[in-house]
Amino acid sequence: MSQLTTLEKLEILSDAAKYDASCASSSTTRRDSRDGKGLGSTTGAGICHSYAPDGRCISLLKILLTNFCSFDCVFCINRSSSNVRRARFSVEEVVKLTLDFYRRNYIEGLFLSSGIIRSPDYTMAEIVRVAESLRREHGFRGYIHLKLIPGASQELTHQAGLFADRVSVNIELPSEDSLRRFAPEKRPREISAAMGGLRLRIEESEAETAKSAPKFSPAGQSTQMIVGADGANDAAILKRSAQLYGSFGLKRVYYSAYSPIPDASSALPPSEPPLMREHRLYQADWLTRFYGFEAGEILDEASGGMLDLAIDPKLAWALRHRGRFPVDVNRADRETLLRVPGLGVRSVDRLLAVRRQRRVRFEDVAKLTRSARTMRHFIVADGWRPGASADGERLRALVSPQPKQLALFG
Repeated sequence: MSQLTTLEKLEILSDAAKYDASCASSSTTRRDSRDGKGLGSTTGAGICHSYAPDGRCISLLKILLTNFCSFDCVFCINRSSSNVRRARFSVEEVVKLTLDFYRRNYIEGLFLSSGIIRSPDYTMAEIVRVAESLRREHGFRGYIHLKLIPGASQELTHQAGLFADRVSVNIELPSEDSLRRFAPEKRPREISAAMGGLRLRIEESEAETAKSAPKFSPAGQSTQMIVGADGANDAAILKRSAQLYGSFGLKRVYYSAYSPIPDASSALPPSEPPLMREHRLYQADWLTRFYGFEAGEILDEASGGMLDLAIDPKLAWALRHRGRFPVDVNRADRETLLRVPGLGVRSVDRLLAVRRQRRVRFEDVAKLTRSARTMRHFIVADGWRPGASADGERLRALVSPQPKQLALFG
């Protein structure tokens, strides 16, 4: 076997990393490796986009240390039984790539994960060595996100959190039964223990008053769930996410639509779920985190536990609860206004600021949102009241996104 060049390794190990959505935006194109094309990013070899807590878009070098793996997770293209090209970076190669890309202004940081080789501790130690070298030997101040290996020692996990801005452990699937079925070497208790330990260390670090004390994973922890691989419906996924947010204080749960892989097991579905399903889950997740919705109220029994793909979950909820509308924008409290379709968190806060100065008209509210066409059916304002005839299916037709008509001649 000939020696692989660094560029060849980059092609293999960036492509292998693309299935991990826990540092990427949800607006990327479909991920499918069956055609053998692509390098696993939307902008170039190993470069992906992530978002900082303040909303900034960050370009990261997103790679695996190696795609060799002793585990045989059914849904993973890098599983031990998979017939894929294998490669492995040395610690020094990852450090050099990161610094070279950073100096050329291609990236602002590194996302590093790995297949599991030899043992969880050995693999985790190699990942930690990369981050330690970047921070201590090269003074690297860019963003670092490290994927932790379940089952690795607490000491290695602690070191990773001291060098990384964010750490994450993938939950992979929404139920323990599914994880045992599709990833028998991964132990749910070890994953939960790792997440619980991370939460404790992060909270202890936040409570530390000494300014000189090193911060532990200051950007918190995140995780990923694969959607559409195990048959779990959206209600089960959202319920599991709510448990994860509550139990482990996660900053983010990322949803990754299952992407068919070469030589897939017959236990997996033959095709991917609609990418819109992933998008709707992100919207529903947002509602539970910032809009005061409970996971259980976003879906009703008639839905079969699945989100409506045609309209966003907030609008779907409002159409099922017509009795709560229209809302008087001059009287309603913040929590009620947040449930109005078309009004976002910023729009509501600006509306409340305007309301403290004067009475609000429809035109005032319309200036605060791009969704006035939808919102007008759900509010009352000075000089404005929606028509009483538009409800039920007719209202749904009025507010549903309209398909774009193609021009007859190009």
